Amino acid sequence: MTKEEIIRKYKQYLFPSVSTYYSEPLVTDHANMQYVWDVEGKKYLDFFGGIVTISVGHANPRITSKVKAQVDKLQHASTVFPNEGIVALAEKIARLTPGEISQSYFTNSGTEANEMAIQLARAHTGNFEIIALRHGYSGRSQLAQSLTGQNTWRQSLPAGFGVVHAMNPYCYRCPLGKTYPDCGVACASDVEAVIQTSTSGRIAGFIAEPIQGVGGFITPPPEYFKIVFRTVKQYGGDFIADEVQTGWGRTGRKWFGIEQWEVTPDIITAAKGLANGAPVGATFTRPEIAASFRGLQISTFGGNPVTCVAAKATLDLIEEDNLLENAHVVGSYFREGLEGLKDKYPLIGDVRGMGLMQGIELVKDPVTKEPAPQETAQLMEEARRAGLLIGKGGLWGNVIRMSPPMNISKGDVDEAIRLLDRALAAVEQTRHATVGAR
Repeated sequence: MTKEEIIRKYKQYLFPSVSTYYSEPLVTDHANMQYVWDVEGKKYLDFFGGIVTISVGHANPRITSKVKAQVDKLQHASTVFPNEGIVALAEKIARLTPGEISQSYFTNSGTEANEMAIQLARAHTGNFEIIALRHGYSGRSQLAQSLTGQNTWRQSLPAGFGVVHAMNPYCYRCPLGKTYPDCGVACASDVEAVIQTSTSGRIAGFIAEPIQGVGGFITPPPEYFKIVFRTVKQYGGDFIADEVQTGWGRTGRKWFGIEQWEVTPDIITAAKGLANGAPVGATFTRPEIAASFRGLQISTFGGNPVTCVAAKATLDLIEEDNLLENAHVVGSYFREGLEGLKDKYPLIGDVRGMGLMQGIELVKDPVTKEPAPQETAQLMEEARRAGLLIGKGGLWGNVIRMSPPMNISKGDVDEAIRLLDRALAAVEQTRHATVGAR
């Protein structure tokens, strides 16, 4: 099909709520490692990685070769038929997860993984109420939307009950008007205040992304999760780390983002980068918590042998190539480049993230911090024109999110910074022209 045919049929046959980037959607054709090509043959450096999903490069032959072999051997087996793929992956994960977490429940997506985690916490504790964070994002289902703390992602269904939200540790826009570190991490105390005022006082659990993804890569201060963990345990809950975007080395030097805050959670959820693009979701926990989830359970596609082979191959590659260290080293180099752009362009109000999960928040004025969603949309367009793929997020749609494959080089970063610089210059030129016209 031509590009025009694909776009026309996409609009005709898919739900209109399925959104796309750019004023004219980018129709992808093929990809290889850190590059993507559209149907017209234009090449792009991919610094979004399919929404924080491509861990080790598009169509990496060290992954796809094993996937192709598995398709020819055993393409499907539900959980009622054990197979080597699901067992090998579960054993691998048990070796990588922190603390005594060693049992897995496989599903198809991060949404399902989070659903499972909430059900599990409720079954384990005997309590019902859940604490989530404002600006968080947990998925598409009714429960996941209820956990989500952004109005833009909660509009298609009425919220479920039993979920309340605490303020998040958004240092750039502190909800308490304070400044770190003089604030004493006061935002962490809000979790207890919410429990005492908006719940029965006994909770099933607390769920949070170590770094909020769709929320705009909001990164808490070092003390935050330790304080919250103690509060959650005090009120009877399980601590759930939503590692759908931060997991598998993305934040550098640690397999899971929450480990950067020196916290061992009770339950971990994962998806996205686990299988380098193959559809997967998973929930991990300690054996005694897993045992509390009683009744018959099956999953038709959870733990699919092809997906499991892709996931294990991905984890093996990350380990063999020491990509946790590469994410730290190249991520730090990337951060330096972004800080340099911030010094150059007042449009960038904040740079944040960790490892190869970096974001820049765009503002109309660095003093007032008024969000700049129009400029963000233009920057996306200019970056595409320059040959760079980036993502966006944030409650106001004014945060650029970047999460390239974890095996990129400093040379790739240099190219990304060069293209981003060009795109920012074009946006600034438009801003100045607009102000001059007034």
